[in-house]
Amino acid sequence: MAGTLRETLDGLAARFRAGSVDKETTYYLSLGENDSEKFTVTLTPSGCKVVAGKTARADCVLKTSAELFVKMVNGTHKPGVMDFMSGKIKTNDLDLLQRFQRAFAM
Repeated sequence: MAGTLRETLDGLAARFRAGSVDKETTYYLSLGENDSEKFTVTLTPSGCKVVAGKTARADCVLKTSAELFVKMVNGTHKPGVMDFMSGKIKTNDLDLLQRFQRAFAM
């Protein structure tokens, strides 16, 4: 799974839709318990940057499993209400999470 997660994260920049955000927005992805499963994604109107590790300040936090995140990005899983109610997906800002999805045509 780690290779698939890395490939998925590396592919985000190519999928980014320029102009999909109007200001810099930072996302913290917690995709597991290990430090190797924590990432910061920064979106700007013209691009995106993915770096390993946790940022000091994130506009939006997404906590889920690496497997589910890969499925969401690849389009094989569309998050629903039950994902949030069951705790499979957690976020502090649903609107910004939806913007993240639109930025990458998920």
